[in-house]
Amino acid sequence: MPLHRLGQRKMNGDSVKRETITLQPKSSFRRSPGARSWVAAFLFLLLAACNTTQDPRAEPPRDAEPGRTAVFVTSNGWHSGIVVASADLGAGLIPESADFPAARFFEFGWGDAAYYPARDASIGLALSAALVPTPAVVHVVGLERHPADAFPEAEVATLAVGAQGLRRLLAFIDASFARDGAERVAASGPGLYQNSRFYPATGQFHLFNTCNTWTANALVAAGFDVDAGAAARAEGLMKQLRSRP
Repeated sequence: MPLHRLGQRKMNGDSVKRETITLQPKSSFRRSPGARSWVAAFLFLLLAACNTTQDPRAEPPRDAEPGRTAVFVTSNGWHSGIVVASADLGAGLIPESADFPAARFFEFGWGDAAYYPARDASIGLALSAALVPTPAVVHVVGLERHPADAFPEAEVATLAVGAQGLRRLLAFIDASFARDGAERVAASGPGLYQNSRFYPATGQFHLFNTCNTWTANALVAAGFDVDAGAAARAEGLMKQLRSRP
């Protein structure tokens, strides 16, 4: 079943609008034999994890305790990302952030280089991304508002991190950009929203290394007790974050 996207992804004022999606049958996608069909459908829905939306969640805390920095994990029920305030980026890391001079926050996401940016993703594209290790991209969104305001339909988890953990988190994100020795890398294409862009990334995307696995590994680098092996789906990651004290 292919994923049909309706409407346009755009930034409306300061708020990011997500698309409405619907799943419809396609005659060319054969449902028999049953086992192969169900496997393909499962893989396709799992790959949809990196560019669809879900229902709104409760308003999260916005600040960290004194001496620590608040970072955020966003989830639309399928795809997750990391949000850091621009004032917390520090010097010498993520030079691509200069492409968004008005941003107060940055959301970083990672995914398949073909599937993640696709406006019309096909079952073939999804299966290719899931079954064969493929090149990846980093998606950067420049936000002018707090992520809970910019993504009102998303779940936003607020995490408090110390100075050393923040440096490791930013270093992980910085190392996710494929610069090939250059100081910074140019965007490979426009992003999913008006104020966003895709950049070439390190690593390879596949069924066991998804957008949500990348988010979990970023948190592990920062020192959080997260099981990246149980985070292929966004819910697997967010369930772990909800259970934190």
